[in-house]
Amino acid sequence: MMQDQSRRAFLKRSALLGLAGTATPFVSSLAAIGEAAAATASDYKALVCVFLYGGNDYANTLVPYDEGSFAAYRTARANIGYQRDVLAGTVLNPTVALPDGRAYALSPSMPEMSQLFAAGKMAVALNVGTLVEPTTKSQYQRRTVQLPPKLFSHNDQQSFFQASSPEGAGSGWGGRIGDVFQNGNGNAALTCINTSGNAVYLTGRNAIQYSVGTGGPIALLNSSRTLYGSSTALDTLRALMTTETGLAMANEHARISKRSLDIQAQLSSALAGAPATNFPLFPSNNTLADQLKMVARMIAVNQTLGLKRQVFFVSMGGFDLHDNLVAQHPGLLAKISSAMKAFYDTTAAMGVANQVTSFTASDFGRTLQSNDDGSDHGWGGMHFIVGGAVRGQRFYGKAPIVGTNTNDDVGQGRLIPTMSVDQYAATLASWFGIDSGGLRTVLPNIGNYDSSTWNQGFMG
Repeated sequence: MMQDQSRRAFLKRSALLGLAGTATPFVSSLAAIGEAAAATASDYKALVCVFLYGGNDYANTLVPYDEGSFAAYRTARANIGYQRDVLAGTVLNPTVALPDGRAYALSPSMPEMSQLFAAGKMAVALNVGTLVEPTTKSQYQRRTVQLPPKLFSHNDQQSFFQASSPEGAGSGWGGRIGDVFQNGNGNAALTCINTSGNAVYLTGRNAIQYSVGTGGPIALLNSSRTLYGSSTALDTLRALMTTETGLAMANEHARISKRSLDIQAQLSSALAGAPATNFPLFPSNNTLADQLKMVARMIAVNQTLGLKRQVFFVSMGGFDLHDNLVAQHPGLLAKISSAMKAFYDTTAAMGVANQVTSFTASDFGRTLQSNDDGSDHGWGGMHFIVGGAVRGQRFYGKAPIVGTNTNDDVGQGRLIPTMSVDQYAATLASWFGIDSGGLRTVLPNIGNYDSSTWNQGFMG
């Protein structure tokens, strides 16, 4: 079951943002939409966050393959680690070799991602995680640096990855990117699009996420043509919902309702020109693929809707594998691999691969050391960036020492991140068109890092 943002965080954000902030098709207030745009764009670009709820197990996703590292990997997880011979088909051969002969292979369940890497369309970001400032093991142990609050907690680390703040955050960095560009779009309400419910990642200070289902916009009034069999009754209800009465709250509700009905109709009409049958590359029985197909359909109609910049959020759950990792994890990874490859291939067929970048994210990594037949909550993890503009077939960041209680972990193979989420996000945001001044607004902790490290180099 998906590890969603907690009910407490949801209620806090709902209280802050009002009706428009919940996971509904309602959109932001007139005041928010009317604010001056901070940036404009002449081309189209899309960022797609693929969030893996529960904390993905990094060591069985990107497996140490050089002999020394693999031996340490097997020692730490003799009962849940892969055998080396099954990894031969997914060994990653980078254009720039890692130091000290280090090597990695993807899980055997991810052949499609291996193909993307070999084609130069995927990069690997090593040891990414939540930080407030650069942190070493000594600093962590002596508590001489500021640390993300409530490390190893699902709710808080999901929020910190998405928002640079713990549970209850009011905005996320995807939404704050949306703030910068929303008024350059033909319809500001379609800047931040969520296909999987509610996530703080897409909530801006002004921008509000617009939720869609895998079949299209979430329908107000269930797209009914009648009410209790009467078209007159339905017309009356619509009029009651959208007519201003002179009372401030009622007027705002009416404006939001009218705008939401109008946007629903506009988006439904546009998507009719990009039916799901036109997107045959996506696998069936794969909820992530279904969400990414919806994203592809929306990208296909960006010109119809007058859109220049969009930020999307899709997600999968089931990664909190304290047990049954061997039985369940490969199937989850297979769905990621096939869905993300289908999405890339679809953007290539549409001629927009260079304009669309997808990337993975998760609460945290997990322990290298096994916990019977699973792994426990960790910290840093490995992530993938896919797209035509990606400087692919390369590893970025520092490959951690494989083992437990090394200088790179705080026990049991819980990696101390060496690439912060802020640096990971700044690299993506810079490609998207955010300047250095804007990065400080989008990512409030980025100023804690030397500016030469803000861009990690994996985007062209």
